[in-house]
Amino acid sequence: MNSASGRENIFLPKNNMPDERRIFGTRGESRAAVFLRQKGMQIIGSQVRTPYGEIDLVCLDGGEVVFVEVKTRRTEGYGYPEEAITPAKFRHMARAAEAYLAEKKWEHRPFRLDVVALQELEGKDPEIVHFSSIDSASGC
Repeated sequence: MNSASGRENIFLPKNNMPDERRIFGTRGESRAAVFLRQKGMQIIGSQVRTPYGEIDLVCLDGGEVVFVEVKTRRTEGYGYPEEAITPAKFRHMARAAEAYLAEKKWEHRPFRLDVVALQELEGKDPEIVHFSSIDSASGC
């Protein structure tokens, strides 16, 4: 429980990563959540585990369920963050979303897959790009 706000912190570091990477990724997810809230979305889940992998953020945008993959980079050495969405990653995102919907008995609700790409280069303000309704790995 976060004593300052009296609310539980939904962005807890992931347990299977080295501390620095875990903290960096969790911070990126928190920034993405703030960004999406400012766009009017409601965050209903974070770091949601499914048999097909983890969903970074689950949101509601009006009546649509939105599954968000957050990619954060601190250097340009590996390319843009969104370039990390490979065909295999896209398939895992889609399967994880379908598993979540089935678990909630929301199979008939409209949904989409989004990507939020954050680039935090040293000495620069973070850049956030939201790719809505990606339909394949090249959809970003």
